[in-house]
Amino acid sequence: MTDDGERACDRLARDRLRPHTSRVFTGARRWLWEEFSDPDKANDDARRRGQTRVSRQLWHLGKKIMEVDAFVRANAARDIREVHPELVFLRLNGGKPLAAKKSEEGDALRRRLLRREGFREIDHWLTDARIGARAKRDDVLDACAVALAARDPHGSVPEGTAPRDAQGVPMQIWF
Repeated sequence: MTDDGERACDRLARDRLRPHTSRVFTGARRWLWEEFSDPDKANDDARRRGQTRVSRQLWHLGKKIMEVDAFVRANAARDIREVHPELVFLRLNGGKPLAAKKSEEGDALRRRLLRREGFREIDHWLTDARIGARAKRDDVLDACAVALAARDPHGSVPEGTAPRDAQGVPMQIWF
């Protein structure tokens, strides 16, 4: 993360996902969650610093983001990579933008793409297996896409050597 929430990898991911740029949350900053427990106060401080506000969606992911950040920093010797599932689905779909993941069309296409990649039980996972697990359909599909990128990454943004943040964490998104 950067102090101002601006990362080249986020901008590049948004460019690839055009016209669906909102699928990439941007603006995560460690200080937001280290210094504030209230999103309104955090956003007031961001404005005072001349920075953009953080969305409510991103704010509510903050605790998990900080947990992952702490794990990555504590395990710097491991090859841990950031992945964006929408970039994986874009790749699997031949670079053509996909309908919204919560739409019937978008859900069906993502399931077809995953089945083609070997996820034979995806429909079962999205029905019987998911009941009681509190997992949302789109989260299960996203997890499968992330697993594909972990198994067989096809690229990253930016390409090549990743720039690093102030804590030494790579700022690169794989797909």
